[in-house]
Amino acid sequence: MKTILLATMLSLLSSMTFGKLTERPNVLFILTDDQRGDAVGYHQQSFLGIETPNIDRLAEEGVRFNNMFVTSSLCSPSRASFLSGTYAHTHGVRDNFTDYPRALESFPMALQRAGYQTAYIGKWHMGEADDSRRPGYDYWVSHKGQGKYYDTTFNVDGERKTIAGYYSHVVTDMAIDWLAQRDPNKPFALVLGHKAPHGPFIPEPKYEHLYDNVAVPYPDSAFQLEGKPDWVKERLPTWHGIYGPLYGFRKNYPDTRPEAISDFERFARHYTATINSVDDSVGRIYTELKKLAVLDNTIIVFSSDNGFLIGEHGMIDKRTMHEASVRVPMVVRYPGRFKAGTVVEQQVLSLDLAPSLMELTGAGELPGAQGLSWVGIASGASDQWRDSWLYEYNYEKEFPYTPNVRGIRTGDWKYMQYPHGDGGPLRHKEELYNVVNDPLELTNLVDDKQHAGQLNIMRANLTALLINSGATPDQMPIDQGIKAELPEESIR
Repeated sequence: MKTILLATMLSLLSSMTFGKLTERPNVLFILTDDQRGDAVGYHQQSFLGIETPNIDRLAEEGVRFNNMFVTSSLCSPSRASFLSGTYAHTHGVRDNFTDYPRALESFPMALQRAGYQTAYIGKWHMGEADDSRRPGYDYWVSHKGQGKYYDTTFNVDGERKTIAGYYSHVVTDMAIDWLAQRDPNKPFALVLGHKAPHGPFIPEPKYEHLYDNVAVPYPDSAFQLEGKPDWVKERLPTWHGIYGPLYGFRKNYPDTRPEAISDFERFARHYTATINSVDDSVGRIYTELKKLAVLDNTIIVFSSDNGFLIGEHGMIDKRTMHEASVRVPMVVRYPGRFKAGTVVEQQVLSLDLAPSLMELTGAGELPGAQGLSWVGIASGASDQWRDSWLYEYNYEKEFPYTPNVRGIRTGDWKYMQYPHGDGGPLRHKEELYNVVNDPLELTNLVDDKQHAGQLNIMRANLTALLINSGATPDQMPIDQGIKAELPEESIR
């Protein structure tokens, strides 16, 4: 009798455990490349008036994070932070040529061990010349380097194939195919990496002329450079400046003529048009999840690896700590935990994603994670949050247009410094902004004696952040200055 009772209890326990496993939420992380925070339709002042109904639907049915930032505005370091929950100085991916360390824990690796079937489809962009499968993924589709908007050669789970078609549609097709053939009795974790809107931008034909009638003047901040560091002005005619070649959209440069605005307008319009294709992809994936009856049990996260300057302070590209560079969109849909239409105003970071997904899936803590889980603030269960965060970028000799950057942002203030890399005195002017009173960062207060006390506080707080996050000794390359040379074509 006791044996039968024990066997029955074990059977019930087994059934309960299996039930819990099958009820665990799925994870879908959609990551774009270089999408600035206002390049979504739900933004109060959406860039060029872009409409993104499918991304907006995720925001309406889930959580919109109004102050989402990356801690390194560069593709590879930022992607590594999303996956690992750590700063660049911790995970070690400090540039676009370093691969994600194979022994470094990531949320896909942890979910795979917890019984999830995992897949990565699309742009990986860590380790330029290697498209081989990375640890943590049962299914792998990626490519070397940047990929192409049309006809990219992918490593499809070990077999290299050139797949005809527009990138956003091709990776969406592959994601839908994988969702259809996966084991329906196990939870899944899928990362879908888009190329768009990374430059040089090539919109698909149906969106190529969508913004032709939208005027795109240089931002006011492009001409308000008084008080800024000299390197900002030196950058103007370079690959990352508004008078430079604009990723090939301008053939004769530098060009300061008023008529040259036409090149800048095409640049901005084509950038934005590629995002419309991404929005179509989001809609198709949403429809497929609904068809498979897993939509409401899937945590859908949409975000981008970094923002993008389009003329702000005379710059294009990213890398700096200015707002357009570090702000990215993020929306999360998961009705099992988050109320529709929730808006989070706290400053959330790229390195917060991994610990948040670990909490939502019940997969435990991610060892060494430096980020915080935003589950509490997004669900209303807690209002406790950070009051400051660290920004870091290291000078690249391949892209010599931005110095080393170390910075700190609080609720009201932002401070940036530009170390030379030799441990000696700063050689570039620092920047200090009250981002509440001056959200466009037009007035550098670093020389304003009325704010000398605040400057000293921010300097001290930055030093403390570097120490507390394990960034000391702070290793960085020597700043070799702003240069006019163009980057090698294969890495643009």
